[in-house]
Amino acid sequence: MFPFFCCGSQFRLLHQKTNNENNKSNYLGSYLAGLIEGDGSIIVPKLHRNEKGKLKKTVSRVQKLSTMKYNSNKLNPHWVTGFCDGEKTKIVIFGTNLTSTVGIKFTLKQLAMVQLAPYTRDVIVGLLLSDGWLSSDRKNARLGFSQSAVYGEYFWFVFCSLSHYCSSYPIVRIRSRLGKENISLQFFTRAMPCLTELRSLFYPNGVKIVPYNIYELLTPIALAHMIMGDGSVERHGLIICTNSYSIEDVVRLMNVLIIRYNLECKIRLKKQNQKIEYMIYISQSSMSTLRTIVTPYFHSSMLYKISK
Repeated sequence: MFPFFCCGSQFRLLHQKTNNENNKSNYLGSYLAGLIEGDGSIIVPKLHRNEKGKLKKTVSRVQKLSTMKYNSNKLNPHWVTGFCDGEKTKIVIFGTNLTSTVGIKFTLKQLAMVQLAPYTRDVIVGLLLSDGWLSSDRKNARLGFSQSAVYGEYFWFVFCSLSHYCSSYPIVRIRSRLGKENISLQFFTRAMPCLTELRSLFYPNGVKIVPYNIYELLTPIALAHMIMGDGSVERHGLIICTNSYSIEDVVRLMNVLIIRYNLECKIRLKKQNQKIEYMIYISQSSMSTLRTIVTPYFHSSMLYKISK
């Protein structure tokens, strides 16, 4: 069974130009509706006129995806190239090719209809476990994300992934602390009901926690973004900086890494301002396993965090 994919150009068929009795031009076209046969071939409907001038629909088998590899536990992020009547197209995981809606105004009814694509939801979960946050804007929540300008490549990678849900471009923030200037980049999504649903999981009492259903939420994509955001390189292994969470939250998160991903983990303590903070240490022996899980979803600028 194939995973849910969508087409970058909807496998648009080339328009067919015909002339009517008044010698006026019109165009006939048809679109692939995502019909895929059991053997992996794509069935494409076509419209044409018969000898009497009446429209008739036929179908043709134009592309066989027998070479597509699919693992139910790990979606292949690489694009699969196909052709439709000579037009080159690409098949991608749904959510990775949503176009930007920056500058477009949405009505309240339109915002209520917006749903998060699975890929997008996984990215947001990973951000929320690290540097992202959900702020309440009157009735609904919106996602905020900020990064130091040093990590600008990763920041723009995230923004491009979520720009379909944003009404404005990122802003630059310049702050001075102890005589040193800090430059960061920040963006917000629109306030939408679909994000309010996530806020109820991550902020049940107004304070961010690790959700109780984190086992289902922490997909390989979410794990990759959590590490890109809060992962810290260790001489032997990797530290996930979960300093802001309670010991219960950290244990809940660590158990998922152990049980779902078979990673060897421990809790490390850090005393900060008379307060004990808890971080997750992934041992060197599990780094090979971790790289296999998250590397396909990592931005190249962040690969140094899992290179050892």
